[in-house]
Amino acid sequence: MKSDILSAIGKKLRNVRKEKGLSLADVAQKSGITPGLLSKIENFRTMPSLPVLYKISEALEEPLSEIVKPVDEEPEASFTLIRKGEGERESRYDSKGLIYENLMSQIIHSQPVKVVTVTVLPGIFRKPLANDSYELVYLLEGEIIYGLLDEKVHLKKGDTLYFNGQIPHSLKNPGTTPAKLFKAYFMNSSI
Repeated sequence: MKSDILSAIGKKLRNVRKEKGLSLADVAQKSGITPGLLSKIENFRTMPSLPVLYKISEALEEPLSEIVKPVDEEPEASFTLIRKGEGERESRYDSKGLIYENLMSQIIHSQPVKVVTVTVLPGIFRKPLANDSYELVYLLEGEIIYGLLDEKVHLKKGDTLYFNGQIPHSLKNPGTTPAKLFKAYFMNSSI
């Protein structure tokens, strides 16, 4: 199976940062970005521009050529298969009580796409956030209330929601059991 080429850079940044004992805040401050943005880059929730990536590599004191090296190491495969339990868990700086499992991040017909499952624990409310993508959400289990602008969109099992992620959006699990979402992010231009 081909490695997840788009998230490889984010993983490399996170690994180098942790190996050097640096926090998100340390690297963000040195590179002139916010910890939240760095978290989004490490978890491929946004694509950094080359100048931003360069500033991060300087803050890490790691050559940019080493940061981008994993991108070209493997030949392209004809398909991608992710078996149950093979997705990689993501730790997100801004989403406590949500468990993200990255299934894939790839360029599909020139469009960067990231696919995840998200488990939202009972009673969790995540404050409004925005990202650089359009989002397609399919509710697999439970119920979720999305806050989009002044609207409250109540999703139940089997419902689908599509929206511009640049609109700040909150989510809440009002139920007593975990809710599980299937999400596809269709990434916009780089930052």
